[in-house]
Amino acid sequence: MSTWSAPTGVPPIVGVAWLRRRIDGVVVCEVGSTMGGVDPRAEFEAGHVPGARLVDLDAVLARPASGTDGRHPLPTATDFARDLGALGVADDRVVVAYDRRGGALASRLVWMLRILGQPAAILDGGLGTWEETATGDDLERGPTAVEVVRRTPRPWPEDAVADADRVAASLAAGGVVIDSRERRRYLGEIEPIDAVAGHVPGARNLPFADNLGPDGRFRSVEELRDRFGSVAGADTIVYCGSGVTACHNALALEHAGFALPRVFVASWSGWTADPDRPVATGDAP
Repeated sequence: MSTWSAPTGVPPIVGVAWLRRRIDGVVVCEVGSTMGGVDPRAEFEAGHVPGARLVDLDAVLARPASGTDGRHPLPTATDFARDLGALGVADDRVVVAYDRRGGALASRLVWMLRILGQPAAILDGGLGTWEETATGDDLERGPTAVEVVRRTPRPWPEDAVADADRVAASLAAGGVVIDSRERRRYLGEIEPIDAVAGHVPGARNLPFADNLGPDGRFRSVEELRDRFGSVAGADTIVYCGSGVTACHNALALEHAGFALPRVFVASWSGWTADPDRPVATGDAP
């Protein structure tokens, strides 16, 4: 029996018009990271959605890297509750998150909240869509003042996540495992981050970036259904390099009307930390 269910009433992806109508009743979060050599706080303070709080992916949405737990293990329930409370994100508030990378980072926060039952959504198109629909300068600059709140720690639902053993067992039983990384990393042609190149044997490659159209926004529900329809199932598992961008695929699946899949949080970084785990290269799953 499932110990969790996705929240109703708030879809996993919302447009800027949806947010503008409800801006006074939701908590907006910008998710940033130092990955790629950027300074997320400097970016944030240069201009953000009014009232937004900066959520540091590495400090709030993950604990330090740890071998087979991967590069971005989930934080403890206590730490997550404390850190979001310090940002003024209460348990009962609707959260809309965005980033400057097509939802690649914001999807992690949204997925984490949704598996805990809290309504949360990605802002489709991120900060760019907010600016496009502004009449004049509609950005806030500098830090955001927040009122600290107390959140109730909630354990991560076991049936929303997968570990390496679960991935291996699912594949052995004919289940679907989706690799969300770019094609060249899946093929084993390049590996810019982790020590080993390739993919989990049996996994199919559906890069998360292909959820977006040329305009940087999510493809239509119909297009996403076509994209995932041949592989989505009741026990689909998604992974990426470290359990972050896999959440992008997870939410795209939910948005298209499929069951929210499990996320293999340790992902490729955790799989390859165990020398006994097999590795595949090339085009075949």
